[in-house]
Amino acid sequence: MVGKFWPRLAPALIMSIVDEAINHGIDWFDTAEVYGGGRSEEALATALDDLNILADDVYIATKWWPVLRSARHLETSAQKRLMRLHQRPITLYQIHQPYSHSSIPRQMEAMARLIDEGLIRHAGVSNFSAQQMRQAYQALKAHGHTLVSNQVRYNLLDRRIETNGVMQAAADLGVSIIAYSPLGQGLLTGKFHDRHQLPEGFRRLSPHFRLAFLHKTRALIDALRQMAQAYEVTPSQVALNWIISQPGLTVFAIPGATRVSQAAQNAGAMAFRLSASDRQALDHLTSDFSR
Repeated sequence: MVGKFWPRLAPALIMSIVDEAINHGIDWFDTAEVYGGGRSEEALATALDDLNILADDVYIATKWWPVLRSARHLETSAQKRLMRLHQRPITLYQIHQPYSHSSIPRQMEAMARLIDEGLIRHAGVSNFSAQQMRQAYQALKAHGHTLVSNQVRYNLLDRRIETNGVMQAAADLGVSIIAYSPLGQGLLTGKFHDRHQLPEGFRRLSPHFRLAFLHKTRALIDALRQMAQAYEVTPSQVALNWIISQPGLTVFAIPGATRVSQAAQNAGAMAFRLSASDRQALDHLTSDFSR
């Protein structure tokens, strides 16, 4: 079901996208077991192999799918993840959802063993609430390791982590935020505002692609375009820069790419920095999306 949100890409295109990303300074990639049942991991590894990219030249983050599983499976799954990744190191291993049969302390105990055994380098979580993240942090700390990240949905149209405690917990603990869907599944590019054309796959079912929401966000898209023109960048680069330049907190954005040009464009978001006044303007326009 997860794979139905995005189009299927040919291996040659995947390799070209990865190559373009690396050439523009992107050196870590996020994938997951549930993305195609491991086929996403294998496609990434194959592309890196074909490009002759050494294992230590890139960082790979992947995720364990916990639904209807226990912490014991987390450890056996790590071996499968390594196999899918052609034995490339797992820099960051994340628990994809907080829905395991095992408690969070048991999961963190398993993560600590994986680190101690050298199967993974760092442990993170995804979609964890503030309370769950704090519990995971303390449980892992008891085994001598640090929880390094929480991957959550975060973009100009979804700022709930600012008010539900997740961002504050991350700041308190020194945990990084990894923002998935940083462009609102493409909505922040503005292309769907120019023509009401539904996206491919399951994204078309999202209420964000209905006419009412497109109308509601028109002012934001106009502001992104005006700022993009001033900085000589694109609206999507402005939206991404807003995420990665959050003051007082480390936030990584993980935009996807289905075209080579998008990989280069994503990397370009790191080449400038929004002014404080522009950040404030975007904050004001999107304050309703923080609830």
